Amino acid sequence: MMAPQQATTDTSTASAPGKVWFITGASRGFGRIWTEAALQRGDQVAATARTLASIADLTATYGANVLPLELDVTQPDQVQTAVTQAHAHFGRLDVVVNNAGYSLVGTIEESPAADVRALYETNIFGTLAVIQAALPLLRAQGHGHLIGVSSGLGLVSLPLIGYYCSSKWAFEAIHESLAAEIKPFGLHVTLVEPGAYATEFGSEQSLKFAPGLDVYTGLRTQVMERLKSSEGGDPRATPPALFAVVDAAEPPLRFFLGSQNLPWIRGAYAERLATWEQWAPVSEAAQGVSRQSH
Repeated sequence: MMAPQQATTDTSTASAPGKVWFITGASRGFGRIWTEAALQRGDQVAATARTLASIADLTATYGANVLPLELDVTQPDQVQTAVTQAHAHFGRLDVVVNNAGYSLVGTIEESPAADVRALYETNIFGTLAVIQAALPLLRAQGHGHLIGVSSGLGLVSLPLIGYYCSSKWAFEAIHESLAAEIKPFGLHVTLVEPGAYATEFGSEQSLKFAPGLDVYTGLRTQVMERLKSSEGGDPRATPPALFAVVDAAEPPLRFFLGSQNLPWIRGAYAERLATWEQWAPVSEAAQGVSRQSH
């Protein structure tokens, strides 16, 4: 077992602005905001989206500093082409942001397996395609930062969006392993975990609804009303935080975006620890008598 590394709060700047970014899901939400913010600070961005028309306007404003690319992350050949083209166009990739994703709304019983597979095709396998296409290039450079846009829901699950949460739990595990695997090559990994924000993520474009069963009508109404009444943060306030992470000499593996997650996760983990402690005698008795081989 690896010894835990000491946490660092080093936010010193590794290099001045002038980074080259590759961003998926750049047509709306965080992807669009971060794309424009990076361009406005003088960086260069390969901005990708499922339809080129949704990001074509960036060229008129930012000229040669932006490379709009049509990309469906569920198509591995298209992913490989886009990553290779972006790297060849700019000569390097400094920050690769896996932002494309959507949520499936439905209980565990209601959601068809085909819908769950489709969710994972985008949220997990699409992310893997980008990572696997970019890594050989980043290794050859000797530097690079992979940003995975996760969620507080990658740490705590909620009813009605359990499959979306499960995709983010898998997302978290993959990136944690990845960080250890590629650290010797001088590469960094950060999981950006937003709380609730007033983005288009709650729009019909970012949500898919499973067929509903009457038995869950009350739960569905309760959860949806709670989500609608919750106050979301301002997504346009997030770029300075993202820049602090990507410019840090030693960026964190996990980074909460916004003020909501830390109190929520702190309470959830305290409850988990209390339960494990309560059941510790039963757990330990199940170990049995340890035997040493001779």
